[in-house]
Amino acid sequence: MNVGIYIYDRAEVLDFSGPFEVFSTASRVCKEGNPFSVFLIGNSGQVITARSGYQVIPSFGFDNHPVVDVLMITGGVHVDEIKKPDVIEWISLQAKTARITASVCTGAFLLAEAGLLEGKNVTTHWEDISALRSSYSDLTVHEAVRWVDEGTIVTSGGISAGIDMSLHLVSRLHSYELARKTARQMEYDWAGDLSERSARRSGYDRR
Repeated sequence: MNVGIYIYDRAEVLDFSGPFEVFSTASRVCKEGNPFSVFLIGNSGQVITARSGYQVIPSFGFDNHPVVDVLMITGGVHVDEIKKPDVIEWISLQAKTARITASVCTGAFLLAEAGLLEGKNVTTHWEDISALRSSYSDLTVHEAVRWVDEGTIVTSGGISAGIDMSLHLVSRLHSYELARKTARQMEYDWAGDLSERSARRSGYDRR
């Protein structure tokens, strides 16, 4: 399953490197083959300068990436990114064929701008909750949750919350056992059981 993570200038480093580590580690520790192929996608495929000058070379650009089964949009300084028609159009196009479209942190703003979150339950970084609510009034934005699963759309809180969401996706797309094994390999204290119960109790985990 191809996991394509979209990054752009001033993206938050852990927003993409955390999920990248989750899916790559899951494939490494899985005993039944390699369930995930994870790669970074940039607009042009050229060097991306993330937050604090962290430079990354995406594996692909918009014009040459493989088919994406799971599309993940990272957060960061997103204010310029949501104003780029080619980016918003690409996200919208990929979401039509992807099995799951997800966002970390302020990546939710890009999904909203692409019209993918209309009428849905979502979340984002705690600092941007008010801005997301006021900018896109048709969304139900939840606070104090690590991620929200709406089936084909999954959104997470900021930065480290993307790791929790990615582990949830490993659990959903493969098995809970693989997610737990992945968290252990990463030495990550994943409250998977608590996160799962919290989402179901709130009534918006619609798998």
